[in-house]
Amino acid sequence: MSEKLRIAVTGASGRMGRMLIENIQIDQRFELCGVTEHPEHDWIGLDLGEVMIGKHLNLPVLADPLEVFAKADAVIDFTSPIASITHANLAAQARCVHVIGTTGFSSAQLKKLNAAGRHAVIVRAGNMSLGVNLLVQMTKRISHALSEDFDIEIVESHHKMKVDAPSGTALMLGEAAAAGRGKDLNQISDRGRDGITGPRKEGDIGFTAIRGGDVVGEHDVIFAAAGERITLRHVATDRNIFVRGAFAAAVWGQAQKPGEYDMMDVLDLS
Repeated sequence: MSEKLRIAVTGASGRMGRMLIENIQIDQRFELCGVTEHPEHDWIGLDLGEVMIGKHLNLPVLADPLEVFAKADAVIDFTSPIASITHANLAAQARCVHVIGTTGFSSAQLKKLNAAGRHAVIVRAGNMSLGVNLLVQMTKRISHALSEDFDIEIVESHHKMKVDAPSGTALMLGEAAAAGRGKDLNQISDRGRDGITGPRKEGDIGFTAIRGGDVVGEHDVIFAAAGERITLRHVATDRNIFVRGAFAAAVWGQAQKPGEYDMMDVLDLS
């Protein structure tokens, strides 16, 4: 590994891609060694600096991830589930740490990530902020402490451009709440209420997704029983919290053996 950690960024033109690139450029610990975009994107073949800041950086935007990953110590990936699966296989070939902030994976897609994790380090999290991961731990502990007389509802809000629901963070919280009760979230998740639904089923974990404006991210875990409610809340106002988490994961992953990890591992909260 070089003196500076060499980081590649996928989805360079995206909201998180741009923010990652900007922060890598000013962080003395890191070197931006390459960026990728979808093969049909307008940026392909152009210099990253010229399309982002009007200043030549001698760093072309490439369509071939493997060409970029071969030069990297770590890849940071906030793209789409399909793209991230492809990136995971190529990062495994290149033996570089793959940090995944993408959300919305299906069960089948997660199994494909598991296969890639046998050959390289994958750090995947529905949310990379310290505060959210502390909230996950608190949710699990409170769920374990309370009986099923307390109904659990998870309410999340995000900007109108977010394409998946519930959010990856909401699912992390739901999984933590289910684990606290020794249950499988897939068996007790209630994600759709419309029309005459009948009374709430005891033990279910409900999800509500709000989309609008430029909301960065807000998550509430509500434990509601007759006569009282407990609400845990996390509010994100700056996406740099996700950048900091991704950087921490990229650095931490350098010393790990191949396998799948999450931010609980990175932050030693497991």
